[in-house]
Amino acid sequence: MSGQLAEQSSGRDFAVLKILEFFNELFSTTSIKPFAIRLWNGAEWRHSKEPPRFTLDLKHPTALQRLLWNPSELSLGEAYITDEFDILGDLEASFELAEHLIGRQWRISEKLGLARKFLGLPGKRQTGRERGSLNLKGRAHSKLRDAQAVQYHYNVSNDFYGLWLDQRMVYSCAYFHSPSDSLDQAQYHKLDYLCRKLRLKPGEKLLDIGCGWGGLIMHAAERYGVEALGVTLSQPQADLANARIKEAGLADRCRAEICDYRDIPAGQQFDKIVSVGMYEHVGEKKLPSYFQKAYRQLKPGGAFLNHGITESMSNAPKGGPSFIDKYVFPDGELMPISTSLRIAEETGFEVRDVEGLREHYAMTLRLWVKRLEANRDRAIELTSPETYRIWRIYMAGSAFGFETGRLGLYQSLLVKSGRQASRLPLTRDDWYQSCQGSYH
Repeated sequence: MSGQLAEQSSGRDFAVLKILEFFNELFSTTSIKPFAIRLWNGAEWRHSKEPPRFTLDLKHPTALQRLLWNPSELSLGEAYITDEFDILGDLEASFELAEHLIGRQWRISEKLGLARKFLGLPGKRQTGRERGSLNLKGRAHSKLRDAQAVQYHYNVSNDFYGLWLDQRMVYSCAYFHSPSDSLDQAQYHKLDYLCRKLRLKPGEKLLDIGCGWGGLIMHAAERYGVEALGVTLSQPQADLANARIKEAGLADRCRAEICDYRDIPAGQQFDKIVSVGMYEHVGEKKLPSYFQKAYRQLKPGGAFLNHGITESMSNAPKGGPSFIDKYVFPDGELMPISTSLRIAEETGFEVRDVEGLREHYAMTLRLWVKRLEANRDRAIELTSPETYRIWRIYMAGSAFGFETGRLGLYQSLLVKSGRQASRLPLTRDDWYQSCQGSYH
C-alpha cells in the first residue's frame, strides 16, 4: 500500500522530501494497520488514506536514525524516553511498527543509500535523562543485588503507583469475569481466585513471597480467616502495607516484613504459600533453590501457588540487554512455563493444575496505561518525565507481548504430597463458586 504525503509538504528541504519518498518504499508491502509519521518540520507521511491508529511524531532527525540504522528494542526505547520521538494515539499499536523495523534485514547497498539520504540533516541531539539505568553491584541474584534491583523498580514512589493501580494497589495480572469489569473488580476477583485455588481455611498459616503493598495477605486474612505473612524487599511497600493492615484492624492476623524469602527461618512452617509476580526476578539458575525453599517451608500436604510471567519458547534469543532489562526490571529473567514446571517436579512438588491467563494481563495493562495517561501531569510531578515515559512504554509493550503470545501468564498449583494421596477434591468446582467471590 503506498503512503500519502500530507498537503503541507510544500517548501520542505530536499533531504526531507527524499525521506518521505523513502517511507513509500520502506512500507509499500507491509500489512501494518494505518499509521502516520510526522517529521520535525511538520511534514507528514501517511501509510494509507484511512485515519491512522497512531502517529509517530519525530522530534529530531536523530530519531529517524534510531528507527532505521540498526534499530533495537533498547535503542528505540531510549529514543522514546529521551523524547526524540513520541507516539500519539494508540501506543500499543505502534509496537507492530517497531517489530517490523527491528526485524528488517538491510543489505549493505541499502544502508549506503540510507546514509546518503541522511546527508544534510542536523547532527546528534543532546538529551538528558533523570532516571538512568541501574549499575547493579554483586553477583547476579545474590541477596545484595536482588535487593538493589527490587528497590530500583518498586521504590519509585507509592503515590506514583497509587495513581494508576486499583484501590488495593495490586501490581499483577487481574482476573476478569467480563471485559466490562472495572480494574478494582478484576483485582478483587484475582485475589479471591488465588485464595480459592489454595483452598484457604480459617486458622491456616499463609506465606506470600513478594507481597507488594499487602493486598493479598489482607484479603486472605479478612475473607478467609488465615494468619498471613508477606515478605518484600521494598521498605516503602512494607510501610504502606502495614499502615493499611493496621487501619483495617487486621494487625493480629497479617503483617508485611522486609525479608528475602531465602532468610525465612527454616523452622517456620506454613499450610499454604503463594508467590505472585515474583519468580520472574529469581533467575533460572536460582529456580531450584527457590522451589526447594518453598518445599521446605510447607507442611506435608501443603499447596504452593506460583503465579508469574513466562516467555514463549518460539521467541528468538535476545542479542544484548532489552529495554526492560536496563530501565524497568534489572536482572529479571523470563522462561517458558515448561522450565519452572520441570524444576518444581524435580524438587518434589506434584503439579496439580496449570492455567494460562495471558489475555487477562493484556486487559490489565491496557487499563493501567489508560489510568497512567489520565494522570500524566501528576505522575511527572511525583517522579520525572523520563519515568512517566518508561512506565508508559513498558506497560504498553507488555500488553502487545501478551496479546501476541510472546509473553504468557500462568498460575501453577503445586502440592507437597510425597507418596501420599493429595487430599484435594476430585473437581475444581469450588474454585468457580461465587459465594465468597462477590466484589466489595
